[in-house]
Amino acid sequence: MALFKKRPEGKPGEWYYCLKHGTVEEGPECRAADRLGPYGTREEASHAMETAHERNEEWRTDPRWNDDADGAGDAGEGPKAG
Repeated sequence: MALFKKRPEGKPGEWYYCLKHGTVEEGPECRAADRLGPYGTREEASHAMETAHERNEEWRTDPRWNDDADGAGDAGEGPKAG
């Protein structure tokens, strides 16, 4: 049994946003569950939280995933079986 796990080596040009530390890192430094990415540039990674928020909002208001007439919907529900 290995005492130390081998950490994945980062690749130049792959940028991640670490959710745990709130920082941008080149290559995967933190564990996968704690990061978003990879992104093509440091700039894209620095806006990871804004990008995630925008995508979540687009999904939440997508009429294909929202059966409520007012458009508010329940973020916890997906498409309903007919």
